[in-house]
Amino acid sequence: MKRVLVTGAGGSPSANFIRSLRAADEEYYIVGTDADKYYLQRAEVDAKYLAPFANDPKYIDFLNYIIEKENIEFVHAQNDVEVGFLSENREKINAKTFFPAKETVKILQDKFESFKLWEKAGIKVPKTKLIEGRDTDLAALLEEMGGSMWIRAISGAGGRGSLPVHDVKSAKNWLDFQEKNGSWDGNFTVSELLEPETVTWMSLWKDGELVVAQGRKRLYWELAKISPSGVTGATGTGLTYSDAELDDIARRAVLAVDDKPDGLFGVDMAYDKNGIPNPTEINIGRFFTTHEFFTQAGLNMPEMFVKLGYGETVPKIDNNTNPLPDGLVWIRGMDFRPVLSDMKTVEESVAERDRILQEL
Repeated sequence: MKRVLVTGAGGSPSANFIRSLRAADEEYYIVGTDADKYYLQRAEVDAKYLAPFANDPKYIDFLNYIIEKENIEFVHAQNDVEVGFLSENREKINAKTFFPAKETVKILQDKFESFKLWEKAGIKVPKTKLIEGRDTDLAALLEEMGGSMWIRAISGAGGRGSLPVHDVKSAKNWLDFQEKNGSWDGNFTVSELLEPETVTWMSLWKDGELVVAQGRKRLYWELAKISPSGVTGATGTGLTYSDAELDDIARRAVLAVDDKPDGLFGVDMAYDKNGIPNPTEINIGRFFTTHEFFTQAGLNMPEMFVKLGYGETVPKIDNNTNPLPDGLVWIRGMDFRPVLSDMKTVEESVAERDRILQEL
């Protein structure tokens, strides 16, 4: 059976990935790592290890230790930090990974850099400006954006650093709150506000060819009431959705960044006041949190992703764009049942991690 390592295995996105592999036609031996000693306990894997953070100098050595010990053949991450790290260091990882070019990952993990490429390609995108420092004229930007604007961090997931603002004071206070050093130095953008209707176009590519893509409309954000921006990064209810214009724009958004894409590209789009979907970001190398939705509906994209990562072929889909019927609804519940463990088990995972790091 295939032997797969999933990092960040205790998180909701990884749970959906792991459950999708468990639903596949073939069996998988799945090992999980997580840097949080409590999250680790809920990882639905065959073996689990507490890991150091990706910025730890011994992180690569630690992964390779687990890869050797567990005879791992393929590694997948479900969070941006580890996706970026694994992509940049892919040649140092002693197992297969499945990423596009390093430069593609770098660009798509910077929302302003990807915006510039889409604008250059003539794709409709929200007007966006980089906040370059404290001397940025917020009043002029607010006027340019039509009296309201969306502030957000150029990197990160879960709506990181996002807030709609309608006056200069609120914008300044938010940036001061987010930028603890007070610099505002190139880490945030402002853009014109789009409509609340959003959609994601999840796509798999191999050697520049689209393998499969499926659209999903987001009906609301989970726990939106406790987020200042109303955006949490976790879909509450999703709906399978197809639209020819959306498909065309999403394809163009991917190809504007990489003319020979490989791997996984999740194009996030929001509609403008004219009903045109505007790309806002592409989540690269990872599935959206609730992707088990598609698996349960009959489209197991994680299984296809792993097969492609192994260099295998997948059965050709006659209709490879939106093969699922429109109108299927996925209502998110709790991703995990409570896990009964004990502090001895938790601390044993800490001791094992520390022992491994000491030996490396």
